[in-house]
Amino acid sequence: MARAIMLQGTGSDVGKSLLVAGLCRALVRRGLTVRPFKPQNMSNNAAVTADGGEIGRAQALQARACGVPPSVHMNPVLLKPQSDMGAQVVVQGRVIGTAEAGSYQRRKRDFLGAVLDSFVRLKAEADVVVVEGAGSPAEINLRAGDIANMGFATAAGVPVVLVGDIDRGGVIAALVGTHALLSADERALVRGFIINKFRGDVRLFDGGLTAIAERTGWRSFGVAPWFRDAGKLPAEDAQSLGAVGAGRTDGTALTIAVPMISRISNFDDFDPLAQEPAVRLVMVPPGMPLPADAGLVILPGSKATIADLAFFRAQGWDIDLLAHHRRGGRVLGICGGYQMLGRRIADPDGIEGPPGAVDGLGLLDVDTVLSGPKILEEVRGAHRTTGTPVAGYEMHMGRTAGPDAARAVLDVGGRMDGAASADGRVEGCYLHGLFASDAFRAAWLAGLGAASDLAYDAAVDAVLDALADHLERHLDVTALLDAAV
Repeated sequence: MARAIMLQGTGSDVGKSLLVAGLCRALVRRGLTVRPFKPQNMSNNAAVTADGGEIGRAQALQARACGVPPSVHMNPVLLKPQSDMGAQVVVQGRVIGTAEAGSYQRRKRDFLGAVLDSFVRLKAEADVVVVEGAGSPAEINLRAGDIANMGFATAAGVPVVLVGDIDRGGVIAALVGTHALLSADERALVRGFIINKFRGDVRLFDGGLTAIAERTGWRSFGVAPWFRDAGKLPAEDAQSLGAVGAGRTDGTALTIAVPMISRISNFDDFDPLAQEPAVRLVMVPPGMPLPADAGLVILPGSKATIADLAFFRAQGWDIDLLAHHRRGGRVLGICGGYQMLGRRIADPDGIEGPPGAVDGLGLLDVDTVLSGPKILEEVRGAHRTTGTPVAGYEMHMGRTAGPDAARAVLDVGGRMDGAASADGRVEGCYLHGLFASDAFRAAWLAGLGAASDLAYDAAVDAVLDALADHLERHLDVTALLDAAV
């Protein structure tokens, strides 16, 4: 059975996911068989697995760092927020229902069995399992029934390394405060700490390392400086998107605008476009208009299509989009964004909320009925206009049909997917991840007047290798491996 080590954080977004990915790649390069594991995750950025389920996108990236296909057992509990108060609950890759925040807190201990089952399965096929926590173990108001941090570590007997983010400030207080709030049994599981995202001369923090060690009795495994290329890897949380304007700024780039709807999902669809030198990708935050100079507007996926369509209209983006279309601009919808572009969206079974129907944006002559079962499938096919191959995954509820669907965008194994307007300026499809296909992306951008020679997959692997090098230089990876049991 494999050894295991768990990285927990002093808070959310301290860089645990990135560190786990880098450690996985570093350990694989040392000749070990490695698996990532996150007991519980909350994210609308999900990936379809080879075994027909879904997990958090971060765990899919970590699986890639290990050189293996993603599995539902790498993230056995996934929460996908649908509203400010509730989320869809996915256990070992399958949706089991929805839960309000309070009811989930009462139910979460029921999922510990599934979590431990998945963990044991991974241990049986690896030398080392690198585990990622969620949030912070110091959130003692959530400690009862915990399966994400110390609750899991205690049940599975996994040693813990705490990660503190120095970039946000207060890292000494965060680590010492976490020590103070943990129980004696939980403290005994902690083997030490990592300081992450340091900027400047690391030697200036020597006194900080000493202060933390003196007050906690924990050793330092090192200080990881800020990793500049982190933004080239898929992000997990929509909070990290910000108002991004990547690419050239000399006026010659193709501007592609993506409105940041409130339940945006699978937004890593746009990572390849963000790295294109001839593209300026603008993630438009709420309250800001869609840029008038955009050549293309892409409506992204959504975890709650009808609610996000109302959100889209509340920002005035429907008016901006129609003006963009009248000026001759191009429009693309992916998954939920595709559904929004149609004439009507019906939810007769109340899958997203109260049963009912709403008018869509009307730029495609199609209608959508939200219904089950949920489609979770990896697919390969071709773009019908350029003939270039595409690969990705479908992850959606609902079926879309209508006259414009006769002009399908994709052929996926003989099945037509998507729809296009008669003039070809408005398109939609269900396929996530299609922009990662280099030949398709190059041909598609050429049709918009932008050249591409980016090899995206190779670029991601190069960043993972660089991240592993970065951690080998700055952390005591050998000591971290020795701490695993």
